Amino acid sequence: MSTVPAVSPETSTAAAEAPAPASQAPTAAELLAFARSIAADPEVVADLPLDAEGRTWRRLEGPGGAEAWLIGWPPGAETGWHDHGGSYGVFVTAAGELTEHSLAVPLPTEGWRSLELAEGVDRRRVLPEGKGRAFGREHVHQVVNASGTTHAVSVHAYYPPLPLMRRYSRKDSTLRLEYVERPEAW
Repeated sequence: MSTVPAVSPETSTAAAEAPAPASQAPTAAELLAFARSIAADPEVVADLPLDAEGRTWRRLEGPGGAEAWLIGWPPGAETGWHDHGGSYGVFVTAAGELTEHSLAVPLPTEGWRSLELAEGVDRRRVLPEGKGRAFGREHVHQVVNASGTTHAVSVHAYYPPLPLMRRYSRKDSTLRLEYVERPEAW
């Protein structure tokens, strides 16, 4: 939220009529603090309907114009490999445990359909309740609830709001761009 200073008699009319500066984009640290605060709120987390067959979600108001989601994950649910269309973001596990598989290299955003990944680019991170992470604009990952019995719930925030998501398939070391989702699809 920006504030406009009071106008003194010495302030010129042009300066007094200048528009207030636009609010700044939230930092990754601010997004992570927001996601942690939502994840720590038992009433918000408990209010999300859970479904045994598929993921559930509720859109939230994120800080500074960020897009945010509360997501329920039944046992075995996963996202598939995807990116966030150039947005940076965070996610925090609010209940249960999630596993993230990611790539430690940036990928080109256009001009390819299939890539052969080099050895050593895979990363795996387990995020139990209360743990989270931030990621950059070029992040590609897959998130999984590997539990066979327990639902998980997580909070996600992105800035700028997701313009698109690229969906990938992966077989061994080959990553293939399958399709692009636009916001109206979700």
